[in-house]
Amino acid sequence: MTGGAVTAMGVAATMTEPSAEPSAAGTKTLRREDLHVSVSDPAAASMNFLNEVAARFPDAVSLAAGRPYDGFYTAGDVDRFLAVFREHLIGRGQSEAQADRTLLQYGRTNGVIGDLIARMLAADEGVDVPPEAVMVTAGCQEAMVIALRGLCAGPDDVVLAVEPCYVGFTGAARILGIDVVPVPEAADGLDPETVLRVAQQVRASGRHPRGLYVVPNFANPSGLSMPVPVRRSLLAAAREADLLILEDDPYGLFGLDDEPRPTLKALDTDQSVIYLGSFAKSVFPGARVGFLVADQAVEDAAGRRSLLAEELSTVKSMLTVNTSPIAQAVVGGMLIESGYSLRAANHDKTEHYRGNLRTLLTALSREFGDDPRIRWNAPEGGFFAVLDVPFAADEAQLEVSARDYGVLWTPMSYFYGAAGGERAIRLSCSALEPSQIEEGVRRLGMLVRDRAS
Repeated sequence: MTGGAVTAMGVAATMTEPSAEPSAAGTKTLRREDLHVSVSDPAAASMNFLNEVAARFPDAVSLAAGRPYDGFYTAGDVDRFLAVFREHLIGRGQSEAQADRTLLQYGRTNGVIGDLIARMLAADEGVDVPPEAVMVTAGCQEAMVIALRGLCAGPDDVVLAVEPCYVGFTGAARILGIDVVPVPEAADGLDPETVLRVAQQVRASGRHPRGLYVVPNFANPSGLSMPVPVRRSLLAAAREADLLILEDDPYGLFGLDDEPRPTLKALDTDQSVIYLGSFAKSVFPGARVGFLVADQAVEDAAGRRSLLAEELSTVKSMLTVNTSPIAQAVVGGMLIESGYSLRAANHDKTEHYRGNLRTLLTALSREFGDDPRIRWNAPEGGFFAVLDVPFAADEAQLEVSARDYGVLWTPMSYFYGAAGGERAIRLSCSALEPSQIEEGVRRLGMLVRDRAS
């Protein structure tokens, strides 16, 4: 065997070019440059830096954390939802032993609550798909990885994504070695004509655009939301460009009003949309349950047809085997208890997040309204807003902000692949009490005025 003989233990006995050198203490030391590029991913490193700063300055008000509000969760919810789902299984004809086996053993790769999720999508979003089109995943992050891996088969396959972009998506693509081509965000979220132009440029370069990632409702990080006419135009552009849309919708429940905002999947008439969903904000993040809806038809060389979600099950089986049936049961119990409506189950959360976003926007107006150098957007819902500032909002400034002013925020540059966002910050209001938001913005105002002058 090239490079050395193989011992009975299956380890190379000698190697002509060792990839690691022993350290002074005799332990093996790996070169960071030899590891995959995702290990040193700048976006992930940036988020690690943000977490480290937050840990060093625990008294700082965090307008950076985009997590849900802690006050909505108790451990007792887990026991209650689990019991509801177990009774549901027994009511459907399983014995107690069979129900326990469903919860405690390995399960179906694509999940055991796909039928409940399909009912929820019909009730809340007007999306009618068969349960077989639903795959339950270990968080929405796994859904992204599976969709990317299934769609991008060759080295010339790429995906488009709105920029600024959620770092979880670009990070997932980096892990898989898939290039992400940015499509600049527009005032209405995304300009369909720009999507067409970027897709044409990609094809002219010899590469194949396979999908388009977008968050149409209150996007992370910008907070922007697409008007319905733009959504329809985007679907038409995707058909023209032969793109599958990867629609991520973690914030759609949390608009400032009850105005209908149909998902792209609800407007999808020809299976152009793969829908990515999450229960992190609507149930609780510790469950780590997400899902994807892939109802596209797949036909093999012999003419046999199946659904894309069923084909992608082989990817998931090699990634996580299956999503925890216990975690699925907790989510399933919540869906059953709420009559299969996340909107009904999240009424109090929606009111809380509405109040927090209004508090944030009011505080920004009070703090910066008289300063023409400072601008911010006014999202129609969600967890985030963006503040433009007249100085470089980089990691050095973030550390000064935490140490000297007691407030944390997220540099918008984290959400760009190359240049962009250098003089803007993302503000999150989801995890705080209203009084904390007001205090955080007051402290931020001191920082901004000092740096601007």
